[in-house]
Amino acid sequence: MTPIDQSKLSTREYIMQLLKTKGELSIKDLSEALGITVMAVSRHIQSLERDNHITSKKIRQSMGRPTAVYCLTDHSRGFFPVKYQTFSLELLEEIEDHFGEVGIEQVFEGRKNKMVKQYDSHMQGQDFADRVSNLANIQNENGYMAEWEQINEGEFVLQEHNCPIEQVATKYQQACGCELQLFESLLGNAEVKRTECLADGGQRCTYQIKKRDNNN
Repeated sequence: MTPIDQSKLSTREYIMQLLKTKGELSIKDLSEALGITVMAVSRHIQSLERDNHITSKKIRQSMGRPTAVYCLTDHSRGFFPVKYQTFSLELLEEIEDHFGEVGIEQVFEGRKNKMVKQYDSHMQGQDFADRVSNLANIQNENGYMAEWEQINEGEFVLQEHNCPIEQVATKYQQACGCELQLFESLLGNAEVKRTECLADGGQRCTYQIKKRDNNN
């Protein structure tokens, strides 16, 4: 096995790499592996715990007091390289090769329907402004960095400053179309228009949202 090249990593990064490759380690273990003092390791450990990248637990020793060992949290996954977008694109390309555009549309339509089912109960009993606010919260939970504001009675603007599936949406516009349909479904009696799109080269995704007049 090729050893980790410590010279290319910061101490913080090297600690994360060690916990990823070696599993649970104590401060003493890390000190010996890094070649730095226990006190220096402790400072980095405190920082990583504060950022929720690692957590600790006590293990019993054959003699003496229990010792704390450290391991990675689920949150630490974002610290390491991922290829989710590449993998998603490859899967969609396979679907397109086998089932054509109809297959792609069915995939995104199915995803939209599942999200409506998942989040629709969050909207029940809320007035229109609360629905818009809740929609922004849902998008934030999914990594879209969304914010909203009311510009007139029954009129709102929602902006997304990040698109977690931007590479997918750039190639498959069905993703953007289904997001628009998702918003309309969750908001209920609403007209939703996208005026700017990250996947089309915009600085953000911007949506104009207007409550429909019930008399129309």
